[in-house]
Amino acid sequence: MTTVAYLGPEGTFTHEAVRGWGRRSGETVVERPLDTVAQVHDAVASGAADRGVVAIESSVEGYVVPSLDALVGSAGVVAVDEVVLPVSFDAFVRPGHGELTEAVAHPHGLAQVSRFVAERGLRPVPAPSNAAACRDVAAHQVAFGPRLCGELYGLERLASAVEDVGGARTRFLVLARRDEAAAVLAQAREQGASVAAQWRTMLAITPVVTGPGVLARVTAAFGERGVNMSSLVTRPLKARALQYVFVVTLDAAPWAPSVRGLLQDLLAAGDSLKTLGAYPAQPGDGGLDGVLPDHVPVAGVVAGDDAEAQARGLLW
Repeated sequence: MTTVAYLGPEGTFTHEAVRGWGRRSGETVVERPLDTVAQVHDAVASGAADRGVVAIESSVEGYVVPSLDALVGSAGVVAVDEVVLPVSFDAFVRPGHGELTEAVAHPHGLAQVSRFVAERGLRPVPAPSNAAACRDVAAHQVAFGPRLCGELYGLERLASAVEDVGGARTRFLVLARRDEAAAVLAQAREQGASVAAQWRTMLAITPVVTGPGVLARVTAAFGERGVNMSSLVTRPLKARALQYVFVVTLDAAPWAPSVRGLLQDLLAAGDSLKTLGAYPAQPGDGGLDGVLPDHVPVAGVVAGDDAEAQARGLLW
């Protein structure tokens, strides 16, 4: 029996991710919904839960900042697995509802159904989670969430698949206590995960000495060791103004020789390092071979575009 804490209430996309992870891992899961991401971290760190599941990145809205900051700030919790979930929103209303004037969902959810909301003249109202929005929806509100919410909370489906961008996905991290992470990852390697999937590592890099060229030095170290950096975001150090930690996702495991060499180089340069997670990438976690041409930002230009297009896109 594995107790898994997650951001509740029942019916969130995170709840779906918990169930998906349980089916894939073969674990008998005891689900434990909690009110905040911080509580999920605390439950794992204290041993009250064996695992925690939190959303970390939306393909539409990017990184989930509370989850990312909690991972950076946690001394005793680390990610050891991930779940990638297709995300589709249905619109729900109370049976016998009145005039519909408001749209309620988690802020990331509202961002993904903005066209539906605008076309109906609804006023967006944020909720702690999509499931909480559906659970507490008032007679004048439209709530947005996964299909599971309608079944759980006895709601009527106003419309299905109302998201602005079809094919959206959210990545979730599976958390464990740092003291047991090495054993968990060793077991995953023995079960063939290192062969069956590309490993990924999330790394927090905090330059102790800052100044011109710091980021260039860090990124150059990746190239020199032949380690691919698939994501780079910055988060402020909460206690110091204008000082930041770089959170990097790289496409290899921390025990790979090239990554060990990279980490040694960064340590030698005086950087503070912390592995936030190591896990085999799951199907649907995005390509590791670059960005498809039709997925670049609208009005982006490339070398073959004519001079007029380049001038318009680059403003040079």
